[in-house]
Amino acid sequence: MLQVNGLSRNFVDKKRGIVKAVDNVSFSVAKGEIFGLLGPNGAGKSTTLRLVSTMLKPSSGTAIINGFDIATHPAEVRRQIGFLTGDMGLYARQTPRETLMFFGRLAEVPELQLSQRTDDLLRRLDMLDFADTRCDKLSSGMKQKTAIARTLIHDPPMLILDEPTATLDLPTARVIEASILEAKRAGKCIVYSTHIMEEAEYLCDRIGVINHGQLKISGTMDELRAITGKQRLREVFLELLELPSAA
Repeated sequence: MLQVNGLSRNFVDKKRGIVKAVDNVSFSVAKGEIFGLLGPNGAGKSTTLRLVSTMLKPSSGTAIINGFDIATHPAEVRRQIGFLTGDMGLYARQTPRETLMFFGRLAEVPELQLSQRTDDLLRRLDMLDFADTRCDKLSSGMKQKTAIARTLIHDPPMLILDEPTATLDLPTARVIEASILEAKRAGKCIVYSTHIMEEAEYLCDRIGVINHGQLKISGTMDELRAITGKQRLREVFLELLELPSAA
């Protein structure tokens, strides 16, 4: 479903010169798989996700999503993905229901299907009590549920989720985690970025650690434990930050 090949992105900084925000990153993610992309702040996680989603153009390398190249077929790539960014970007005057209907129409979801999907997502994400309340009146957890439902409304085969449960309380986070696992069972390809190690260990089939724009290593938890000699993901993560970059 997703094949990332030598993806790089350079920026020019007046003081530092050329900065390699993403440096020759390669990985793949299959259908029905959750791939966790972990790293410290400024490591290149969000830039990698923006490159894969076509929000940024790569300096070199590419990614193929469901057979479409991000460089040559960006519009088709966008139809294949649902991207949850750190900025929810909700319209204050719209309700969650109106938000889902609006973005579903932008994605050209047929009207009957759109109405059914909207009702289904409102139910699955436990949003019925505030579905018709303006977004500027919602709590942070309610807004995050709305943003995730918006990501799912066009039923994309691939999801890119950047910090989906950040700042949320445990009950709300569990509802969102359940929706992600349901998407996995439906065969979706999911790239997942988080700073919450316990969450990544629970949800992800494989984990990649990125630092200074370079992918250090990727593998299952068992593989990463064998490499580092550590058991808990937070200790595995810290150990992996010291490794040389993967070839």
